[in-house]
Amino acid sequence: MTAESTVPSPAGQPRDLGLSPLRVLPPRTRRAGFPLPARRPAARPASPLPLLAADGTAALLGALAPTGVADRPLLAVPLVTVTLLLRPRGLPRVPAGVLDEVPAVCGRIAVAWLALAALVAAYAPHHALSARGLLLGFTVQAAASCAGRGAVHWRRRAALRSRPHAALVVGPAGVAQRVAAAVLRHPRCGVRPVGVVAGGLFPSSPLGGPGRGAATLPVLDTEEEVRRAVVQNGVREVLVVHPSERTRRAPLLRALAESGCAVWELDPRSPSSGSRDAIAGFSRRRLEPGAGRPGGTPGKRVLDVVVSGVLLLTVSPLLLVCAVVLRVSDGPGVVFRQVRVGQGGKTFTLLKFRTHRPVSEHESATRWTVADERRMPWFCRFLRRTSLDELLQLWNVFRGDMSLVGPRPERPYFVTKFSETYPGYAARHRMPAGITGLAQIHGLRGDTSIEDRARFDNAYIDNWSLWQDVCILLRTAATLVRPTGS
Repeated sequence: MTAESTVPSPAGQPRDLGLSPLRVLPPRTRRAGFPLPARRPAARPASPLPLLAADGTAALLGALAPTGVADRPLLAVPLVTVTLLLRPRGLPRVPAGVLDEVPAVCGRIAVAWLALAALVAAYAPHHALSARGLLLGFTVQAAASCAGRGAVHWRRRAALRSRPHAALVVGPAGVAQRVAAAVLRHPRCGVRPVGVVAGGLFPSSPLGGPGRGAATLPVLDTEEEVRRAVVQNGVREVLVVHPSERTRRAPLLRALAESGCAVWELDPRSPSSGSRDAIAGFSRRRLEPGAGRPGGTPGKRVLDVVVSGVLLLTVSPLLLVCAVVLRVSDGPGVVFRQVRVGQGGKTFTLLKFRTHRPVSEHESATRWTVADERRMPWFCRFLRRTSLDELLQLWNVFRGDMSLVGPRPERPYFVTKFSETYPGYAARHRMPAGITGLAQIHGLRGDTSIEDRARFDNAYIDNWSLWQDVCILLRTAATLVRPTGS
């Protein structure tokens, strides 16, 4: 969408919204659509230090066991180091049982002792470990490690049972109640459902009702009920129990994540299949609908700088030709400058070739106008139909005002209006604005739905990846061979 695009109107004609200028973004105290509490500190994750201490202590005991080596204490440092390097990264949300870990623990310890024996044989052959010494050290360390880790897991399970995290279950009422009942039957999960977000907000489910023995939790039908449940129960986790709700309930899930809740996607039709992170027998994965990598990553900025720099050098002769022809055919004022809203609500000056002359600056800032191409000079029509008028925005990208891929920026006047009218519109500003985006490659340019654009833009942010940016750029380039204008 460009400076000369339109707001959708019944007859497809430009119209003035007749509004006075407002703030760039809605007040921070007001959350469009879902007025949830301000962000709270995230729940503290389980510390890996107790397991590190258990593994390190076990390695020390194993090194000090009678191994037939005169300088046994010297083995402690390399053995403890190798043992800790081999330990698994991350912790399961629900503590495992020590019996489940025995094969993995014993395997890591065996590798550590074999590596230690090879090291000693290579650098101190006169102190080589005997088979008896290896077996004894391995046995002592394995027993101590299993005992220590078992104690740590028991303490974590006890803490989860005594202080479970309050949770909301999001999905069709029948399925959500059935999943809530299953979770409540397993208190060791450390999650206590307190409500179901369903009711009239969700369609009936093909998976049926809650079933025999299901819990009957309060069904939250309105935004106010959701807000009250979050505040009164201190909700910390959200379980999305139907795959389609991730997209359909994106504004709600985003608001819950921004308020400090951990959002999990769970498919009640699929068992956990031995997943390390499971709840009540169902596997789950963490969603990040509130974060969406707000600024992308350094890789995104590198891509912007490299591609925009190369393109500016490559097309600079074409830019010069366009500027000269536009000056000759349409008079002075070749470059069009307009204030737009970028990431975080910050404004910047967008550049493009001028193809339409508004009556005044006020009209340019507060009126959606589609220039009548029949009245345009021939070269202006050519620039618009080929999107060559947008090439100057590569300089905005190179400077850091914009990105190559992202939500299209809009004027402050309309950002305020659309933020108040369309749920999720203000959330588009979590990432830098872009020359092209997911909405544009799906045909949402010019006189198209603002609501649809906001939905596609937020879907892009929630699922951002550098490869997705590359794909969007390639698809944008492919559309240039059949230009339809902007």
